[in-house]
Amino acid sequence: MACLPTLSQVNKRDSLIQQLGKSKEDTAKVLLLCAIGEATENNEPETAKQYFRQAGLLSRKLHYDAGEYKYLYLYGNALIIQGNYDSSLYYQQQALAMAEKMKDSLSIGISLFNIGISYREMSSFEKAIEYCLRGRKIIDELGNEKLEMQVDDALQVLYYNRTNYDQAIVYGEKAVALARKLGMKEYLGKYLINVSLSYQNRNQPKKTMAVLEEALKIGQELQDNRILMVVRQNLAGAALKQHDYALTRKYAEETLDLSRKIGSTDGETTALRTIAVTYLQEGKLATAKAYAHQAMALSKTWNYKVEELSLYRLLSGIGYAEKDLEHGLLYDDTMYAKLEGMVKEVISKQSADLEKKYETEKKESRIHQLEAEKTVQDLRIRQKNIINYILIGGAATLSFIALLTYRNYRQKQALQQKRINELQTEKQLAATEAVLKGEEQERTRLAKDLHDGLGGMLSGIKYSFNTMKGNLIMTAENLQAFERGIDMLDSSINEMRRVAHNLMPEALVKFGLDTALRDFCHDINQSGSLKLQYQSSGLENVEIESNTAITVYRIVQELVNNVLKHAGAATAVVQIIKNETGIAITVEDDGKGFDTAILQRSKGIGWSNIHSRIDYLNGKMDIESTPQKGTSVLIELPV
Repeated sequence: MACLPTLSQVNKRDSLIQQLGKSKEDTAKVLLLCAIGEATENNEPETAKQYFRQAGLLSRKLHYDAGEYKYLYLYGNALIIQGNYDSSLYYQQQALAMAEKMKDSLSIGISLFNIGISYREMSSFEKAIEYCLRGRKIIDELGNEKLEMQVDDALQVLYYNRTNYDQAIVYGEKAVALARKLGMKEYLGKYLINVSLSYQNRNQPKKTMAVLEEALKIGQELQDNRILMVVRQNLAGAALKQHDYALTRKYAEETLDLSRKIGSTDGETTALRTIAVTYLQEGKLATAKAYAHQAMALSKTWNYKVEELSLYRLLSGIGYAEKDLEHGLLYDDTMYAKLEGMVKEVISKQSADLEKKYETEKKESRIHQLEAEKTVQDLRIRQKNIINYILIGGAATLSFIALLTYRNYRQKQALQQKRINELQTEKQLAATEAVLKGEEQERTRLAKDLHDGLGGMLSGIKYSFNTMKGNLIMTAENLQAFERGIDMLDSSINEMRRVAHNLMPEALVKFGLDTALRDFCHDINQSGSLKLQYQSSGLENVEIESNTAITVYRIVQELVNNVLKHAGAATAVVQIIKNETGIAITVEDDGKGFDTAILQRSKGIGWSNIHSRIDYLNGKMDIESTPQKGTSVLIELPV
């Protein structure tokens, strides 16, 4: 449901339409057209869009920026109601540009938040959070309770989509309370529907039914078809969980009629699939198949990827129920192939972004290098010209003057060489810092993409499969294959979470260096591969700069990994001490030790990374190791 909902009372709409015939071609008519569209969009979104377009045309004719802004963001909201999220994002971005042109803080905050909602509906949760938080900061500063209410509801839906149902309920109940306080029933109905989803996922059926029944009464009172459609859709889901297929179909058919009436293709698709499930459970396979194929056609037309996966699974179940093993397996294989394609698409996009960024940075580095070389060459040419002029002009001078000139030239050259050396050192440190920051930024971005994007998608698919499991009739062999698929999905989710955690430990961002290192050592202990003891001093209640904390964490991580891979140790100790002079890191093990001279010849990536990070922080490292007696590494960082 849209972030910023609008009025839908029939009486108000009719009254506004009567006023339209008497209005002049001025800014008041622009606002009147927008108000009619707002009063119409939930029941007749296409009609509402026509009024919004008229408002936009008149605004441009009058050079009325505020009216054109209102047209853009209202038109974008109507597109969200219809499930056309790509187009909605385009119009909300245009609205933001107009708001910035007007320098209107309130409009900028609303547009930022609406862009976040469009990204949320497109499952781009990282961008959704970025824009929503930017918009919320502006809106909070204005102290507008109505906007705060809408912000809370939008955050509720965002946390729901990230499967953080407890946090979603917190924001949902705040939005509901504010809607009651302000007496805004048209908002209250939508917020009750949204919070019912989180109650249902938290297995709170009484609360779920209570809020849905209240929302149903509000929808009937306001004659708001969208509220009525979504309430019935959720009631159908609740009835399906109770295996009441007749009641499920009744609500789903009502949902289907209402979604077609308001042009909601996503609601129509879900309703058709739900009806097909009920017929499958009653053994009416031909009817179930017909409804499933209708839903599949809509899913492909509007690119509802997750819904398409659910439909392939449903058609597979129908095929097995018809004892049509060939089609059952075909739909199963298609579903898994598309799921694999979706995962590959996400990974491929991330890889392409990384490659593009690498190539761009590589080109920029080459340009800077050529510019530096050209500057040095110009300096050399200028030096040679000066020397030549001096030699020509001083040919007749005394040898003493020539000697002084020569000495002066040598001194200048030495100073220039010293400055060049200093610049090269600074350039190397800057390059190291850029590489380390870029590496951590990419690790952070990849971790967020995996956790928020792919993690949420896989969890959602797992939930859909578990929901379908109770509604399908399968042979023992097929049930075993289904369970094996669920196990594979669980393994994929766990592996994804492990990779995301390694890329950027959540504890480091939230709780700081000391907690992150303690958790890291605890995880190593839990694995049973090494008994690792962690000791720290002086890190309590000390805030360490982000880049420094990340660098120290990576150094310790790399040293412990070396112990695990090469030392053959039974026990090890990690000690971190923070004092006035800096940070001291000690990692000791009782492993087989090695000849430290080989580090001078080593080209391994691990030691290279450790040296780069130590150099970046202007630190120094001392290694002591004796064969069969273990290794001790001491690193001192002046931070």
